[in-house]
Amino acid sequence: MPADELLEVGRIGRAHGVRGDLYVELITDRSERVAVGARLQGRGTWLTVEASRPAGTRWLVHFAGIADRTAAEAYVNTPLLAASLPALSPDGLYVHDLIGADVVGVDHQAYGRCVAVVANPAHDLLELESGALVPVVFIVDATAGLVTIDPPEGLFDLLG
Repeated sequence: MPADELLEVGRIGRAHGVRGDLYVELITDRSERVAVGARLQGRGTWLTVEASRPAGTRWLVHFAGIADRTAAEAYVNTPLLAASLPALSPDGLYVHDLIGADVVGVDHQAYGRCVAVVANPAHDLLELESGALVPVVFIVDATAGLVTIDPPEGLFDLLG
């Protein structure tokens, strides 16, 4: 599968121990990305998960073919890519669909373009090019390249 058809699903952190284990931070809530047998692409190579377990907010993962700490350290800070999974629900929102989308209000007021989605314990936040942060709970519709929000009064007043 060409790299341009893959989605970034996480990033490899530091090596752990001497047997080639690596910490992985997922940027998805789909933990099956690190299930035994899952395939992820890192540095242009397909990596197969041999073992994984939760480690705080990250995962401790052992990939086939990475047998020692030296081999593991070659992958530190590597983005992990994977093929798209079927949506859990038809209403699901994906980060790759939100980034780059124009954000408008239900009253058609333009708020700018989404440049990032910031993970936040309460709700993820859309980061707009103006620096404004909009909780995803205010999204009422998202279609190709357009996100419609219904923000509460005053949300954008602090930016002035």
